[in-house]
Amino acid sequence: MKFIEQIRKIAEQNIIYTIHSLEEMNDEEELITTDEIREVIFDGEIIEDYPEDKRGHSCLMFAMTKKERPLHILVAPKADYLAIITTYIPSEKKWERNYKTRKK
Repeated sequence: MKFIEQIRKIAEQNIIYTIHSLEEMNDEEELITTDEIREVIFDGEIIEDYPEDKRGHSCLMFAMTKKERPLHILVAPKADYLAIITTYIPSEKKWERNYKTRKK
C-alpha cells in the first residue's frame, strides 16, 4: 500500500490534532478548519517525505483548499490514528509560487 493510501485509510478512522497544530489552526490570521485539513488529507499530495522522523514516518502534504488558499499539513500515521503535527498557510518567502518547493 502506498504511503498516501495508508494515511487516508487511517484518517477515515481517527484524526488526532497535537496542541501545536490546534494553536496554528486557531491563529487569528489563518483560522484553518478541520474541513480544510480533511481536504488536504483526501485531495492533496505529499510534497516532502520524512521516513526517519523522530515521531515515526511522517510527511508534509499540500493542497489548494476550497477557500482557494494553499495549505500545508505535517502528518504522522500511527496504528489507530493520523496525527496532525502542524498546519499552516505557506509563505511565498519560504516557498516557490507552486507552494510545493522550498526556496533555496
